[in-house]
Amino acid sequence: MVQDDVFLHLDDAAANIDLYLKIEGLNPAGSIKLKTARSMVEDAERRGVLRRGSRLIESSSGSLGIALAVVSAAKGYRFLCVTDPSTSALSVEIIRALGAEVVTVNRLDASGGYLGTRIGYIHEQLAEDQDLVWLNQYANPANWAVHDRCTAAAITAAVPDLDYLFVGTGTSGTLMGCIHHFSRHSPGTRIIAVDAVGSVNFGHPAARRYIPGIGTSRRPEILRTELVDDTELVAETDTVRTCRWLARRYGLFAGGSTGSVVRAVLQRAPELPAGSRVVAVSPDLGERYVQTIYNDDWVTGTYGPECLKESDDELFELTRARN
Repeated sequence: MVQDDVFLHLDDAAANIDLYLKIEGLNPAGSIKLKTARSMVEDAERRGVLRRGSRLIESSSGSLGIALAVVSAAKGYRFLCVTDPSTSALSVEIIRALGAEVVTVNRLDASGGYLGTRIGYIHEQLAEDQDLVWLNQYANPANWAVHDRCTAAAITAAVPDLDYLFVGTGTSGTLMGCIHHFSRHSPGTRIIAVDAVGSVNFGHPAARRYIPGIGTSRRPEILRTELVDDTELVAETDTVRTCRWLARRYGLFAGGSTGSVVRAVLQRAPELPAGSRVVAVSPDLGERYVQTIYNDDWVTGTYGPECLKESDDELFELTRARN
């Protein structure tokens, strides 16, 4: 069962807007990716691509891998998850505990990430084993279709007359599903795509990234940038700070993607009209980041000690910084 109706009202996060988080981390697989995994598998079943005993292969930096491992175990499929060093050790352990196999690629691609290498490995395996089935989340319409009929529909039902929707962009399934839904049901809502500094999704320069979830080193085929109203880039250091602020200020143990989306809202808030109703999609919770985002040694070793120096007051004042 997918939980699709949990919203957290952060009524004082920004002085001039009314902010709601759509909480997706309470789903059985721990993230919004359970909907994606189930949608792609059931679509492949309807098309006759999958049959009992099939072996799936997919690229993932964590959350989709866990979700596909859940769905595969429930349906009797074997699953090979192709991941990379940015995936948390905890996520890898969960995937394996669910009965899936994990392969980690270590070679950086031309954009400084691992996605190109992961996909290259998948193509090699497909050439060797004709029985392997690649769902290909990056080009699969079933990725975004479920967020059209489920995620976005839940938002329009719970928060009518919505002014702004902030959505993180990884494979862009959630983003594109929301765009399709809102274009029909709430065309006045402006959709802001949140991306990571160093991601190539919207034509920005590639750079090394360490937090999985938002951003890619290869633009997904399903992403149509011309349909996006606007974008907001978030640096990983600011993702870390915002996750920790949410934990201290609200008791919300947020995952990296959630921290990025909330930071994007805070960065943009001073430019939004007073009283705007805003929803931010919170894809994940923080359990899988305890050894990274919430670990002081990892943070200082990855970004330097300055990353931990922003105070709660300084982050809150960000919402007034552009006035």
